[in-house]
Amino acid sequence: MKVVVMRHGDAVFGADSDANRALTEMGRQQSRAMALWLQPQLSGALRVLVSPYLRAQQTWQTIADLFPHAQVETVDELVPHGHAASVADFLCAIEPESEQCLIISHLPLVGYLVASLCPGVNPPMFVTSAMVGITLTAGRGQLEWQQAPQR
Repeated sequence: MKVVVMRHGDAVFGADSDANRALTEMGRQQSRAMALWLQPQLSGALRVLVSPYLRAQQTWQTIADLFPHAQVETVDELVPHGHAASVADFLCAIEPESEQCLIISHLPLVGYLVASLCPGVNPPMFVTSAMVGITLTAGRGQLEWQQAPQR
C-alpha cells in the first residue's frame, strides 16, 4: 500500500483553541501546490484519513477536488499528540483492502507515525504542507521520498 503522510498547511497562531486554528492563505496555496505535485503519483482508489482539527480539515477541503473519488474519513486519533502506534496498527489492518492512503495530520504525530511505520527511521521534521511517501508491505514501511513546498 502507498501511504502519504502530510502535515496540514500553514495556520494562524491565534484561535480560541488549538483545534480551531484556521489555514492562512499561504497554507491553502502551499497545500494546493503540494497536492498538484502528488496527484500524478496517485491513481486508482484513494483512502484519505484526516484529523478532526480545523486546519487539517481545511487542508483536505483545499485539495479534495484533485482527488474526486477519494473515500474520506475523519479519524480522532490524528491529532497532534495522538498515538502513532495506534495509527500505524490501523494502517496495517487496512493494508490488504487499500491501495493508497493519504493522511493529513499534525506535528509531532506525523513524524512519529513515519518512525512507527518505518523501523530504523528517525522521525522526520515536517514543515507545513510537507509530505512523506511510504510503501507499506506486510506491516513494514519503506520510506520512499520526502517533499516540501517551495518557500
